Amino acid sequence: MSSQTNHEIQQATQSVASAAADAQKAAETAKEVAKEAAHVTKETLEQGTNGVLDFLGVPIDIATLTQMGIDFGGRIALALLIFFVGQWIGKRLVNVAKLMMARSRLDNTAANFLGNLLYGVMLVAVILASLNKLGVNTNSFVAILGAAGVAIGVSLKDQLSNLAAGVLIVIFRPFGRGDVVEIGGQTGTVLDITLVNTRIRSAHNHEIIIPNGDIMTRSSTNFSSLPTRRVDIEVGIGYDADIRTARAVMLNLAKQHQLILSEPEPTVVVMALADSSVNLSMRVWTQNEHWLTVQSDLLEQIKYAFDDEGINIPFPNRTVQIEGLDKLSKLLEK
Repeated sequence: MSSQTNHEIQQATQSVASAAADAQKAAETAKEVAKEAAHVTKETLEQGTNGVLDFLGVPIDIATLTQMGIDFGGRIALALLIFFVGQWIGKRLVNVAKLMMARSRLDNTAANFLGNLLYGVMLVAVILASLNKLGVNTNSFVAILGAAGVAIGVSLKDQLSNLAAGVLIVIFRPFGRGDVVEIGGQTGTVLDITLVNTRIRSAHNHEIIIPNGDIMTRSSTNFSSLPTRRVDIEVGIGYDADIRTARAVMLNLAKQHQLILSEPEPTVVVMALADSSVNLSMRVWTQNEHWLTVQSDLLEQIKYAFDDEGINIPFPNRTVQIEGLDKLSKLLEK
């Protein structure tokens, strides 16, 4: 290869190297220009945004908005956490409360009602706590709830009274299903106790519905609350009968009856010296469920026993005087 050719190759190589160096410098320059353009663009956007917000009367910048967004997002997350955790805890507490009420032999209807009421109160408290964490003023909500409660209480005064009385009945249990009670002059067997009224069945198989509010304001008698009950049998004997003999006959019947308890001991006492009889009262004790049977048996057996002993049971005697019979007799004779 000639020297001239070598020289041309050397020049071309130098030209390529020089072009590569120039290209590298150009790339570095372009990179610096891009960085500067990005910085200028960012400043321009921030200044433009701040200008718009200042024009709208909002004296804040992008950094403040970003921090506010982060803070608000954190409050939302914390409020949701309070709500869901509070709801979960409320359900668990209500289940525990229902279990305790079931163990205390509280009526299922009352247990469910009180459990739901407790859960509702706890849910309202959790919601208010969540709203308060978001920065919402909950005083207005509390005032609205209070006003609504007063309005509902005034409009449903009688129903709420019956409801409150029903809760007290199932809590304190003055009587239960199957008990024989007397309420407001109505006597019967308790069929069902609801949160509003109580249903009893009379001896004639009539269903009587009594509002719970009336039950709490009236006196009631529970004939089934105690295991034993006294049976009183009142009998009148004639003045010519011997009281000691009549007492011995009655006590003998009480001792022979299998359903009559020996303790307390049966007794027969004189109650009154009436117009036409000496009134005796026989008092014996029996199990509650045998009360009617013992009363019926004794009344029948005393009648037969007195007949056998010649002890009469007098009935009222009345003398009727009719004036003018002599004149009527004379007229009939004529």
